Amino acid sequence: MGLAIFLILATLISTSDAESDAFNPIHLLRPRSGSGGHRVEGLDCLSWRLAVETNNLQSWKAVPESCENYVGNYMLGKQYRHDCDVVADAAIEYAKSLKLGGDGKDVWVFDIDETTLSNLPYYARTDVQFGALPYNGTKFDEWVAEGKATAVPAVQRLYKTLLSLDIKPVFLTGGSDTFKDIRTANLYAVGYHSWLKLIFKGEADKGAALLYKSKKRTELVNQGYRIVGNIGDQWSDLLGDNAGNRTFKVPDPMYYIG
Repeated sequence: MGLAIFLILATLISTSDAESDAFNPIHLLRPRSGSGGHRVEGLDCLSWRLAVETNNLQSWKAVPESCENYVGNYMLGKQYRHDCDVVADAAIEYAKSLKLGGDGKDVWVFDIDETTLSNLPYYARTDVQFGALPYNGTKFDEWVAEGKATAVPAVQRLYKTLLSLDIKPVFLTGGSDTFKDIRTANLYAVGYHSWLKLIFKGEADKGAALLYKSKKRTELVNQGYRIVGNIGDQWSDLLGDNAGNRTFKVPDPMYYIG
């Protein structure tokens, strides 16, 4: 009886691992002791991620090396997708409850990187390691120039719902306007369309991300638009002036932008 139970468990584990590998062929994580659990080398990585998502841990520069495998498995696994779905479901429920002005001035602000577009194929590379290695702006720009970022399915579902409700999407990114044409083509290629505005950071836009995004949202409000919702992966997307009537954060434990 004991042998039969063992064989059943072994089969289930093997099947689960095979399904996971088939779904996420992007990158084989570097082997490290304890990578299958939450606590690695004395650091509880799940608690670390919770602190990141709740903005209790700020201004951090990189994923702790001991949590690289944990973050990689989270981002490539089912839990990240489920977490994004929960956020999108809440945002859709809220959007459907709104009483709109009917004048085309109700807008929803979307961040781009790790919100509407996913850079996971880049962050899964061996020289990036899901944020565990220092940020390399040159390499990231080279990735952006490829125009191969994919859509975040849950956020795209929200986006399509908002269009059906006649809430106008506005893309507001801290990405450079140098890549405006490439990013625009990338958005179209993965199924985004019909946005009201696409706002990139120009040379004249100085200062931290929070101040920059606050300024751009204030400009929208001064133009008569009502920001009924706002979604992003960084707290700097969601804090500051004119953040919106309600904000929604999708998870991103790979990097911090203040």
